[in-house]
Amino acid sequence: MILTDNEIQDNIERGFIKIDPFDVKQLNPNSYNLRLHRELLIYEEVILDPRKEQRTSKVLIPEGGLPLLPNRLYLGRSVEYTETLSHVPMIEGRSSWGRLGLYIHITAGFGDVGFKGYWTLEISCVQPVIIYPNVEICQIFYHSISDLPSRKYKGKYQGNDGVQPSLLHKEL
Repeated sequence: MILTDNEIQDNIERGFIKIDPFDVKQLNPNSYNLRLHRELLIYEEVILDPRKEQRTSKVLIPEGGLPLLPNRLYLGRSVEYTETLSHVPMIEGRSSWGRLGLYIHITAGFGDVGFKGYWTLEISCVQPVIIYPNVEICQIFYHSISDLPSRKYKGKYQGNDGVQPSLLHKEL
């Protein structure tokens, strides 16, 4: 079952969900809009080898916007820090951005119970599109669970403090 706006607010007040900063204007009937931070990472390599740490370049989105190009992967992050202690968090792009051909994740829209951190966004586009800092780019929603898991997420992305490139090389 997906939490409603009232249930999201109730869980924030009870400390089971944290969204910082929280603005009630970003709350939807069954989700919360997350904003795009101004920092992006772009991989420097043409061919990405998952066994190696990837070199990245940092790009700041100017207030006047930044054109994104097709066939490139841009790693961004949410402005909001989230913690989810007893629900399954998920993110999806907002339909208004989707109608412009912008994707905010490729496969990583699913979070684990216990995740704490900023959401890394895997941004790509179908055709050139301009993005701006602090725009509401995606939405987070929460699934209730029938029982608390025996363990909480303690993975390599826990507690991140910025845009997080792939850390797959640590597993391989």
